Amino acid sequence: MRAFETEKTDVAEVDRSIYDIRDGNNAAFEVDSGLTRDIVEQISAEKHDPDWMREFRLNALDIYNKMPVQNWGPSIEGLDMHNIVTYVRPNTEMRGKWSEVPEDIKNTFERLGIPKAERASLAGVGAQYDSEVVYHNVKAEVAAQGVVYTDMESALTGPYAELVHTHFMKLVPPTDHKFAALHGAVWSGGSFVYVPAGVHVEIPLQSYFRLNAPGAGQFEHTLIIVDKGAYLHFIEGCSAPKYNVANLHAGCVEIYVGEGARVRYSTIENWSKNMYNLNTKRAKVEKGGTIEWVSGSFGSHTSCLYPMSILAGEGARMEFTGITFASAGQDLDTGAKVVHAAPNTSSHITTKSIARDGGISNFRSSVTVLPNAKNSKSAVSCESLMLDDRSRSDTIPEMDIRCDAVDVGHEAKIGRISEEAVFYLMSRGLSEEDARALIVGGFAEPIAKELPVEYAVEMNNLIHLEMKGSIG
Repeated sequence: MRAFETEKTDVAEVDRSIYDIRDGNNAAFEVDSGLTRDIVEQISAEKHDPDWMREFRLNALDIYNKMPVQNWGPSIEGLDMHNIVTYVRPNTEMRGKWSEVPEDIKNTFERLGIPKAERASLAGVGAQYDSEVVYHNVKAEVAAQGVVYTDMESALTGPYAELVHTHFMKLVPPTDHKFAALHGAVWSGGSFVYVPAGVHVEIPLQSYFRLNAPGAGQFEHTLIIVDKGAYLHFIEGCSAPKYNVANLHAGCVEIYVGEGARVRYSTIENWSKNMYNLNTKRAKVEKGGTIEWVSGSFGSHTSCLYPMSILAGEGARMEFTGITFASAGQDLDTGAKVVHAAPNTSSHITTKSIARDGGISNFRSSVTVLPNAKNSKSAVSCESLMLDDRSRSDTIPEMDIRCDAVDVGHEAKIGRISEEAVFYLMSRGLSEEDARALIVGGFAEPIAKELPVEYAVEMNNLIHLEMKGSIG
């Protein structure tokens, strides 16, 4: 046996020093922990909800109380809603000028690169801290195109109130699953985007969500409506410091893609390892429209995240590109879902996952082709790389094909770093450490190149692999 075949690779932990800096918990207001009718009504009063939203919240609460927790996927038994604070209002109102944001909050976002990214290449930025948006701004030239980009609370009571009423939680109803119902009851913050027909937003819009309070939940709602023939790239970033108590993220994203429109939705979810990330994202795509998902999942203790696309119009298209990195103490269950509900639709799901130090990274997908979706095509590809014998990775594909005239395929690869490849690269002059680093970097590169530049850099920093060599 060659000596290098017995060597083990030690992969350094992700450096979270930037993300784990904690601010003092000086919230202006927060509700009691737990989930009761009184708490939901208190949140509604704090938000100055219209009557229909108050009723919506209370109905969602009733659904939540009656609905069981899912009996599949990773365990969430460490999540006790009695200990979760569902609403924390920071000590500031929403600002349209960065200079007006309080220094402690501003410093947090400055460390994370906001609004540095805004100054560089973004058309608009929203920043949420705990339960409320603290900063929101859109460039004048984008607003002049008729593009609306604002916080959800402003949209709920402003000129676009009826549009919000028509679309809010129609794609993800509270009956969808228990944590969708929870979201419907206690949601707060998030962004509203409307792009008029034919308008191309040439530079991205971005929202960044920061959860600072220990033992709290964040339940932002993002509603995006892109009209006929329009284009939008929306970027979402998330982070939180680590505490020794459970935190919860149960946000919701709804995207409406009009006829011939195209939406690209990029996200990096970098939650701390005490976070339960139970987020729900869904898009409906009309005739000839396209939804593109680019997803990176790195943080959290437990994740259940499966962005779903409903291809409702003929020729609608979906692409999903994702990467997951799981290390010690992480159980990340991620993937994508698609429903082909019209003829000549197409979907392409490509994912990569890396697991180390006992981490669990599972891929779960669902492809449904309805009887009327003739000549539809779907291709699913999943590759998993395990860096040691303590980690685990599984693929769980589900395909429900109700039409004969379709082309559907699934491919999965699970393995470790090839010792033959290491040997080949070493024979070309690389050290073993450099050889292994090159292989892992090449594995992740097809996903990294799809991310916006600033997030590709963040991803590379998060999964930077320091090869330590052999300990026998």
